[in-house]
Amino acid sequence: MADRLPPRIFAPARRRHAWSRALSRNDAADTARFVEDAIVEDMIERLDFMRAAPSRTLVIGELGTALSDRLAKAGDVVRATPLDFKEESPVEGGPFDFVANLGTLASVNDLPGALLHLRTALAHDGLLMASLVGAGSLSHLRRAMIAAEPDRAVPRMHPVIDTRSATALLERAGFRRFVVDSWPITVGYRSLDRLVSDLRDQGLGNQLAQPGPPLSRAAMERARTAFASGADEDGRVVESFEILTLTGWA
Repeated sequence: MADRLPPRIFAPARRRHAWSRALSRNDAADTARFVEDAIVEDMIERLDFMRAAPSRTLVIGELGTALSDRLAKAGDVVRATPLDFKEESPVEGGPFDFVANLGTLASVNDLPGALLHLRTALAHDGLLMASLVGAGSLSHLRRAMIAAEPDRAVPRMHPVIDTRSATALLERAGFRRFVVDSWPITVGYRSLDRLVSDLRDQGLGNQLAQPGPPLSRAAMERARTAFASGADEDGRVVESFEILTLTGWA
């Protein structure tokens, strides 16, 4: 009996478009990069704490070059694939001492398969570190999207995983040791439109295979009103990005 294919939740073509748009915005002075900046800083701190000194690294999903540059300065041979990650295929070029994945696992259809391919790309005792936007993120945006079209359920927000699910996935992928933790990034917004722009800057826009039709003008105004209703006394809506970091040893 043939293996069942994973459900098609995300569209690879939409993911490529989202990342291409984010890369094209790299040079703009006000481009948002706070999610990647925080993830890179966190990964560097974790590597320093573990006293890890990889000599051959694969970096997946980096919009900038901060992590690759930092590892290269330490004498690491770094291979970077910034735009796309094909979860259905084995990773080429290994084995690697360290694989870093910056966000792309959040929008793959076969996450167990992707983690398995990443593990098999590692050398013995090699290290995977993958960070992605997880459960608990963007609660104000989610509420605004529900308020925009309260009479019908339209897919507009990505499904996300939590620490418990991520832990089970690392075990299923065959990692010898693993740990999953989460940490927040909080950002204040004065408008829904600025939040949406920041998401697009960082390749975090809608990548669903069936995203639903565009919002009407009236629906968009309902979304803006619902989002603004969560503002604090300073007029800012404090949105949270909960980052899951998956760390596993082959």
